[in-house]
Amino acid sequence: MSAADFLVELGTEELPPLALPELQKAFAEGIRSGLADAGIPHGALKSFATPRRLAVLVIGVGAMQVAQSLKLKGPPVNAAFDKAGQPTTAAIKFAEKCGVAVDALKRVVEGKGEFLYFEGEKPGLSTVSLLPGIVQKSLDALPIPKRMRWGSSTAEFVRPVHWLVLLFGGDVIPARILDTDAGRATRGHRFMAPADLSLVQPRDYEATLRDNGFVLADFAVRREKIREQVAAAAGSLTGEALLDEKLLDEVTALVEWPSPVTGSFEGRFLDLPREVLISTLQQHQRYFAVQNSAGKLLPHFITMSNIESRDPSKVRAGNERVVRPRLSDAAFFWSQDRKQKLADRRPALDAVTFQAKLGSVGDKTRRVATLAGEIALLIDADQATAVRAAELAKCDLLSNMVGEFPELQGIMGRYYATADGEPAEVCAAIDEHYLPRGAGGSLPGTGAGVAVALADKLDTLAGIFAIGQKPSGTKDPFGLRRAAIGALRILVEKKLDIDLRALVTRACALQPVQGANASAEVWDFMVERLRAYFIDASGADSSGPGITTEMFDAVRASEPVSPLDFRARLDALASFLALPEAESLTAANKRIANILKKSTSVTPDGTRATPVAAQVELLREPAEKALHEALAEALPDVERALGKGNYAGALTRLAKLRPTVDAFFDGVMVNAEDPALRNNRLALLAGLRGQFTRIADLSCLPG
Repeated sequence: MSAADFLVELGTEELPPLALPELQKAFAEGIRSGLADAGIPHGALKSFATPRRLAVLVIGVGAMQVAQSLKLKGPPVNAAFDKAGQPTTAAIKFAEKCGVAVDALKRVVEGKGEFLYFEGEKPGLSTVSLLPGIVQKSLDALPIPKRMRWGSSTAEFVRPVHWLVLLFGGDVIPARILDTDAGRATRGHRFMAPADLSLVQPRDYEATLRDNGFVLADFAVRREKIREQVAAAAGSLTGEALLDEKLLDEVTALVEWPSPVTGSFEGRFLDLPREVLISTLQQHQRYFAVQNSAGKLLPHFITMSNIESRDPSKVRAGNERVVRPRLSDAAFFWSQDRKQKLADRRPALDAVTFQAKLGSVGDKTRRVATLAGEIALLIDADQATAVRAAELAKCDLLSNMVGEFPELQGIMGRYYATADGEPAEVCAAIDEHYLPRGAGGSLPGTGAGVAVALADKLDTLAGIFAIGQKPSGTKDPFGLRRAAIGALRILVEKKLDIDLRALVTRACALQPVQGANASAEVWDFMVERLRAYFIDASGADSSGPGITTEMFDAVRASEPVSPLDFRARLDALASFLALPEAESLTAANKRIANILKKSTSVTPDGTRATPVAAQVELLREPAEKALHEALAEALPDVERALGKGNYAGALTRLAKLRPTVDAFFDGVMVNAEDPALRNNRLALLAGLRGQFTRIADLSCLPG
């Protein structure tokens, strides 16, 4: 049998919408890697996902597994045969493993022993016999945190399974997976096409479901159709839709045959804060909000039905009837919350536990206020404003609105503080202290917002590390990775050159629990997050030089305490490595580092024991005199550059030392027999290396 197309479809009860894109991707990757591991050739692979199915179509799958070339080393000959020359159990089992007789095995000499050896070819198995196992393995590896059973079955999956399609060409692959027998019948829309749909060939799959089953199986195609439908519906309302990408993904995962429905609500609800309206429509109802050309919300929404209704007006009325009480609740919360000033909620924070060992939210608020005030002085922000914002930052957690809409914490605090007449920067900082809210999210725009955001994140990091609950594996219940990245982004992208290590130490000192190594652990944790941040950022920016982990380690060795300063050193190092002198000087630094580590007069970390500096009167060779003079001549320029934070300029000046460094190693014996000369030359090299390590340790680089 020649190559044929392969289709696998698993039909289920409605799958979790938020997990569907990841399940689709993981299933496809599982099939792809399974085919690769089995050595089965194939062409293009396409995946499908709807609320009721996961499917993968692979074009041109080879009918047979590629034959495998085997080279296997067996037991030693002295253990493979007894004294009479007869094969032992070890030899027999090895021969069986290779699929040959013992006499067919070769003997090879390796090292001091002689071994049985097999070299041959293992014929490939039929693809049809391997595909069920590949599918099963792919399903077992799906990222499903909790699996369920159904009926009397012992099978486990994220949702009950109702049908299974396994087709290789026009033939059904006989298999039973998840207690379900494979066949060629798929199912269309639950209501619009409930009958089974028989598939003749795998390539018929997408068209059959679309044309006869009222199902758009391709997630991306369905998503784009929904986008177009929502945009068109908004246009019919003389507005434009707020097309939130996450909402678009979720709605796509909820429907198989999208049909737009527009609806309206009472204009009085437009008096609610914009974020409240949007949150009510998007987060709670999965509706798309509509705004006019000026960005003002309109009293309309767009929802996506999973059926072409014969009476759309009833669908519209039903959705309007559902959203009205939601908006009424929000309006009630808005009215009730403003009857009490935000500041008056502060005492009640003492009754809300932040973490059992770290005290209440009120305790955390006082720590954050102290740290925010100190940070404000470092960044030239108003200290009183930062402290006031920190004191109010968590008060909206006790409001009715945030209790119902947790995603609005900070946002509602800003609105309530504004209503109370608090200064504008205090109001903004209450909202901004949660920033950035996600990867790539916006950063605080006010000085007070920066101060409180940093203080809040550092307090959480310091406290959780102090009680020994640092993240492990994928578990990070307190969002410490997000907090660390957020703090680092603020410092780097807002260009704030402050001592983060000192802030970490201060945050740890403010905690009610003093962990033995908490400060060092938090610092190391943040430095590792900084590594990922810089490397990822350089990878996304193809126009600039890439940052490697070795470059990061080279700069880390110089122990910068400011992330912004760290970035400046990395940029300077990247520029230096583009110079023609870089390769030679990097090799020289590695050589110097090795020499100093082996020297008895220099400690392992490269610091000199004796003498403190090279003595001119002990310089004998012309090359060492030249290096000493060149280094002395360069030092004033290096000092001036470093004084201005111009690391690139300092490295560029040091790069000019290359000829004299090369000449030194060509013409001078460092480990001279005379201890005084040897010590002096080591001191000269340590001085040279010390100038580079003020910026980065080049010995950490490859080459």
